[in-house]
Amino acid sequence: MENQFRNAPMFALARPSAFARSRFHLSRAGLTFTLAASLCVAASATHAQAKRPGSEISPTKAALPSGVQSVEWAKGLSSPWAIALLPDGMALVTEKPGRMRVIAADGSLSEPLTGLPAIAAGGQGGLLDVILDPEYEKNQRIYFSFSEPGQSRGENSTAVASAVLSRDGANWALKNVKVIFSQAPKVSSTAHFGSRLVFGRDGSLFITLGDRFSRRDDAQTLNQHHGKIVRIRSDGSVPSDNPFARQENAKPEIWSLGHRNIQGATIDPQTGDLWIHEHGPQGGDEINVVERGANYGWPKFTYGENYGGGKIGEESSTPGFTPPEYSWVPSIAPSGMAFYTSDRIPSWKGSLFVGGLKEQALIRLTVRDREVVSEERLLSGNGIRVRDVRVGDDGSLYVVTDGTDGKVLRISAR
Repeated sequence: MENQFRNAPMFALARPSAFARSRFHLSRAGLTFTLAASLCVAASATHAQAKRPGSEISPTKAALPSGVQSVEWAKGLSSPWAIALLPDGMALVTEKPGRMRVIAADGSLSEPLTGLPAIAAGGQGGLLDVILDPEYEKNQRIYFSFSEPGQSRGENSTAVASAVLSRDGANWALKNVKVIFSQAPKVSSTAHFGSRLVFGRDGSLFITLGDRFSRRDDAQTLNQHHGKIVRIRSDGSVPSDNPFARQENAKPEIWSLGHRNIQGATIDPQTGDLWIHEHGPQGGDEINVVERGANYGWPKFTYGENYGGGKIGEESSTPGFTPPEYSWVPSIAPSGMAFYTSDRIPSWKGSLFVGGLKEQALIRLTVRDREVVSEERLLSGNGIRVRDVRVGDDGSLYVVTDGTDGKVLRISAR
């Protein structure tokens, strides 16, 4: 089902081609950007990449390295969506129907935590991502995203809440729950919530948001949050150096625009850059390195097509849109994303891991200077849909599998 174009203004910050590595860095002075300035930059911007990024890479199926094993750590989960690794070998795990549990060091599951807010579970919506505060060991604070019901029947949007994780013996609970962000406007849809959370080096919180499927053209407007990445402080306030914080008729939380449905986000440990991936439509899944105020093109620029066929936008990035660093055609349906930083598995150090839902594999990408140079597909042939992937302090890779009997796998050196 495709949506009608809306009569809303389109704002695009013109940028040189990412493929050519000519980057235009915007000022952090919180300036008001005008259409005239954008057009001026567009006139001098270089043109599109010559070919689709990733088109020359031939993925290979691979086994785990010698001395590395995958074991089933936890099981019996109902559509698990995300995992956050706790101290003492434990973890928090979310289940999309609206439950959060603690996984003990031995893999056993706690009863569902109490204290969650109302959740509009259904379709792609429900309880979604979960992360720890950078100072978790001091404050026991966590952050989680979920589909928040609206006042009108059927309406919802992505929201993020903070809470304190509390334990009383075997009983776990969320205390001091506070919603710190709600995507606006709420709409009647059960698709494209996006919803990965990641802290930047400066302590700001990035939230990835979907276009809500039936409103894809919203991704090109600044007066709402659909199809955006937003950046807030941990208390929900807006940093003054956000690119549109002082622009009239723009949502001040917006960090970047032109996104479809982002279900993977991570910080490059070497550079501090925010890396994301997002679902394309029929084809055209993307990896992007996100920069302040950039426009990533959806739905004007995409390598995908309408479901069932039919052109959506251009396959060549015109000035004003930033093309991806890497892409997949056909789609792999990516979810979850993490850089491997440990020395425990030396051949993996520096690799970027991505979960594959449709591809039913764990994807390992070798990255050099922001360029993906090779792709391996691990755990293929097991029929598992990989929903999330995280790296533990112990050098283990934790892989969450999707489905009504979801599992958490731990991949580690023997």
